[in-house]
Amino acid sequence: MVVKNADGRPILLAMVKAIHENKQYLGDIDGLIGDGDHGMNMNKGFMTYGDRLGENETSFTDGLMDLGMVLLNEIGGSMGPIYGTIFMEMSDAAEDAEDITLELFGKMLDAGLEGLYGIVDARPGHKTLVDTLYPSVQCIKEAAAAGKDYAAALDEMKECAEKGKESTKDMVAVYGRASRLGERSRGVLDAGATSCCIILQAMADGMKQVLK
Repeated sequence: MVVKNADGRPILLAMVKAIHENKQYLGDIDGLIGDGDHGMNMNKGFMTYGDRLGENETSFTDGLMDLGMVLLNEIGGSMGPIYGTIFMEMSDAAEDAEDITLELFGKMLDAGLEGLYGIVDARPGHKTLVDTLYPSVQCIKEAAAAGKDYAAALDEMKECAEKGKESTKDMVAVYGRASRLGERSRGVLDAGATSCCIILQAMADGMKQVLK
């Protein structure tokens, strides 16, 4: 089974819908140890992309590039450039391939992670979205190497993203506003890790809709 690159619209809209539905939740989490604007900023970027897409079709790679450009250029905070970079690097890695195989999807995720590593110092264990993204990347790459079923691999990625997000609750923040709190940042989920989990799970659900 593969995801046809041309069938990008349902995937991108699933991501937009998920962020919109969780904007208050993300803001509440961010407000505990951050400045509380994560949900608002993310929702602004994703809804702007959704409005511009309108009724048009898009490929998965074009949609990721367009969404990444909106996030990079038009939303505030640190997360715009971070997510913008991830999505744009994912798009570039596929080079407009006709079929997004499981192996290629793993390469796309890996490219997003490496792009992120190029602009931030955060690594696994630092209570950031890296703690969600890194295990999700590894999950898909391992599933592809093992020849696993595409849909099953996407479900595994959702679980890995969830576990990664939850792991940040027991970490002490190293970067960002929350890092000023030291030990007091422990016991709370990281907002970026949470939004990354929401995005990856929505992406997986959207991809499962169009598997052929």
